Amino acid sequence: MAQWTSAVGAAQLARLLNSQQERPAGPGTRRPPAYRALANGVRLLVLEGRVPVAARLPAERELALSLSVSRTTVAAAYEALRAEGFLESRRGAGSWTAVPAGNPLPARGLEPLPPEALGSMIDLGCAALPAPEPWLTRAVQGALEELPPYAHTHGDYPAGLPALREMLAERYTARGIPTMPEQIMVTTGAMGAIDAICHLFAGRGERIAVESPSYANILQLMREAGARLVPVAMAEGLAGWDMDRWRQVLRDAAPRLAYVVADFHNPTGALADEDQRRKLVDAARSAGTVLIVDETMSELHLDEGLEMPRPVCGFDPAGSTVITVGSASKAFWAGMRIGWVRAAPDVIRSLVAARAYADLGTPVLEQLAVNWLLSTGGWEQAVDIRRTQARENRDALVTALRRELPGWEYDVPRGGLTLWVRTGGLSGSRLAEVGERVGVRVPSGPRFGVDGAFEGYVRLPFTVGGAVADEAATRLAAAARLVESGANGGTESPRTFVA
Repeated sequence: MAQWTSAVGAAQLARLLNSQQERPAGPGTRRPPAYRALANGVRLLVLEGRVPVAARLPAERELALSLSVSRTTVAAAYEALRAEGFLESRRGAGSWTAVPAGNPLPARGLEPLPPEALGSMIDLGCAALPAPEPWLTRAVQGALEELPPYAHTHGDYPAGLPALREMLAERYTARGIPTMPEQIMVTTGAMGAIDAICHLFAGRGERIAVESPSYANILQLMREAGARLVPVAMAEGLAGWDMDRWRQVLRDAAPRLAYVVADFHNPTGALADEDQRRKLVDAARSAGTVLIVDETMSELHLDEGLEMPRPVCGFDPAGSTVITVGSASKAFWAGMRIGWVRAAPDVIRSLVAARAYADLGTPVLEQLAVNWLLSTGGWEQAVDIRRTQARENRDALVTALRRELPGWEYDVPRGGLTLWVRTGGLSGSRLAEVGERVGVRVPSGPRFGVDGAFEGYVRLPFTVGGAVADEAATRLAAAARLVESGANGGTESPRTFVA
């Protein structure tokens, strides 16, 4: 019986391999044999999670044709991978990917490290900060005081607690976006909100336009929902959206949905201006595309005097084009799994009706805690603490990077939680792999792209500061030196395979 559970075609594998950025060999290094470079490339794809474990690889002849190399080269690469434990084969069943005993399975998203691993590892994989105390404790205490009346009910509120829906509607109205409670649904985090929207609007095989790069966990959520992702390249640096590209994609591909992060984009930190927001809404309306606008970072403006643009939904007064998603997870605490959707009432009714076949509702106690924060002024004070933490961490991280890795390039965002870093030509996948050996965990650029893009990037969140930020930069510099000299400790160049 075959041991593989999925398959990777020759053309697809060749495309993934060719997306891996090549770094010129430095003095004293030598170019690895073609078979070794190919084996290294496949191994990185498996470790990165872009080729799943237990995926059947193409036959040697097919892959050789797609890569324009000899069959002997492919056969030698496969043999090297088998010897290292990254490939298993059986006559008549083909060859499939594996991981050697003792190696963790590659993460498909950006899961946080388990608490027991935090002592020896600096975790820069998850863009989340500790709770802004004492406000978490006060919110939970306030929620417990308000809980008794709800305890006498069934506890199922598919649209969310009426008090919290009303409070969230009032906050949008205060921002200049008139909103009724009927336009709000409370969800289990922003991920739950976007999952529900995707299932309502985009069946399997439907196109969804996404920024490139974009938030890794959302990309994976959409892939697993069966969506066909259509990447739209971001403008350089912090310039935000490239509107010419967006208009072309929306016109030519006519995607059912588009997912965008207009406020301190994850991972680049870009902030879309009002003109870009207006033009994107107009283009989406013309194409019949529904915009999912992720506002989870919108309150994390870190620089003094920064004037925030109007929300994207402010350019859609009829409410027919924009669905807005918010959350307490980034602005307050990731452990507070409360999100929400703002949309037209008929969309909210459809989402609520579909929820009967999903999670039924969001925990009452956590909704009460968020409502307590919003109604008492505690939210604003907690978010002020969060901004201070993120600002100090950002500045400490940037200072440390400039000292330890002066060749790395990035634009410092004015808000959000992430720094998008070009790694001076080094492989982001290799840096992530070697980084774990030296005690720093970073997500590589390809996690944030569609089909292998951004190999020369890593994302660094503002989650550590002070001496820990200094140590993180020191460990990253050590990882970079290992990658440059050959991550396996030999004399081979760290180049990845490019056909």
